[in-house]
Amino acid sequence: MNIRQMPLEELELLSYTDIAYEILKEDKKPKTTPELFKEVCSLLNINEDQMMDMIGDFYTNLTTDKRFILLDDAKWDLKELHAVKLVVDDEDEDEDQEDEQEEIIEGTEDEAVEPDMDSFENDDEDDMEDLGDLVVVTEEEMDD
Repeated sequence: MNIRQMPLEELELLSYTDIAYEILKEDKKPKTTPELFKEVCSLLNINEDQMMDMIGDFYTNLTTDKRFILLDDAKWDLKELHAVKLVVDDEDEDEDQEDEQEEIIEGTEDEAVEPDMDSFENDDEDDMEDLGDLVVVTEEEMDD
């Protein structure tokens, strides 16, 4: 159903962003925040004084609603009508991989370092010492 033909009672049940979504969907052209909110307020019979008090909240709601996108010309449109262009810069990735491989190669030139097995064995003993102060409490004792 056309949003502009809906009765006021039904429109009042919708959020401002839902109404804005329907307006943009029907008109199929982007609109600025004031243009869009003026249409929403017109449909809801909201006067201009109230409109000026609420336009900031409306803008915030548009920015957080994933259905809308703010275009370069400061107009709102439906995100579904715009393809998202993903740009991957392969040069940066290639340089990062080369740097990592250089680090690996440089690391192999040094003398081999064997892990200190004693330190691993002592870790378990330290963990057990930390648990020495642990006390098991039943639910009955917690209620008391």
